[in-house]
Amino acid sequence: MQTEKRLTAAYKNAKLEYFDETSKYVFFSDVHRGDDSVSDEFARNQNIFIHALNYYHNQGFVYVEVGDGDELWEYSNFKHIRLAHTDCFIVLKKFFDERRLIMLYGNHNIFLKDKDFVSRNYFHFYDEYKQERVELFKDLTPYEALLLKHQETDQEILVVHGHQGDFMNDQGWRISMFLLRYFWRFMHVVGFENPASPARNLFKRHKVEKAYNKWIEKHKTMLICGHTHRPKYPKHGDLPYFNTGCCIHTRGICCIEIENDEISMVDWRILANDDGVIKIERQVVRGPEPLDRFDCKRNPLSTHCSCDDENNEDE
Repeated sequence: MQTEKRLTAAYKNAKLEYFDETSKYVFFSDVHRGDDSVSDEFARNQNIFIHALNYYHNQGFVYVEVGDGDELWEYSNFKHIRLAHTDCFIVLKKFFDERRLIMLYGNHNIFLKDKDFVSRNYFHFYDEYKQERVELFKDLTPYEALLLKHQETDQEILVVHGHQGDFMNDQGWRISMFLLRYFWRFMHVVGFENPASPARNLFKRHKVEKAYNKWIEKHKTMLICGHTHRPKYPKHGDLPYFNTGCCIHTRGICCIEIENDEISMVDWRILANDDGVIKIERQVVRGPEPLDRFDCKRNPLSTHCSCDDENNEDE
């Protein structure tokens, strides 16, 4: 019930952006940029992430960070995150300066709801080499949700982190943050897992995903989110629920792309060729498929959407 209520509120208050067949979007979630300490799980994938960002920047994509970009639960001082991953922020600033960056907040960077916090930490930073304040993301406005609407077909795609309605990561986030910052952060280093996290708890993850599917079936709207850390691309007959995965797996990072009115799931990994040369490669693991295959409202008989006549009457 809480997921239904919270996702619907996010939908109604989402940033609205129109797109067409020429639009290009890439969606990354759960980057969890830390302070480059032993507990910073993103650090091992920083070079892969930077390479992928440069690729999408050069190809003209809009970069959408679908929540939990910066790990503000574990590391309270954003300055340490920015210094640890300076090269990441240099590329992200290129997107921002060209109006091609959309930042959503999740539970681990929920502080971005606070305009004062954003202005203090993200608008400028003090450059110790130049000994002056330098612009970073001046006038950045983070959002809870993004609603993409196709200019020709009116197809809607809701993009949201996905913690909405997950009690310990939504309403009880302060308790979860305290436990993570002062307990689980250190326990994780020696092998223990946080049971409150859907990324670590299989039962909890499936429960959250079932709640997403109920919302999709009721509102007949395609959904892209993160939060669970589990990549998801709907199979034949599934509801149009997509999950970006995360950027802290040992095997690389993954994301969702929209290009030419098609959607794909992509992995970025470090691989070795037959000659033993190691390089970063982009691999399309699902898709591309036309977006209109996942449009329940215009295509109610789509095998990707369980929108029968009875459900239509209930609305």
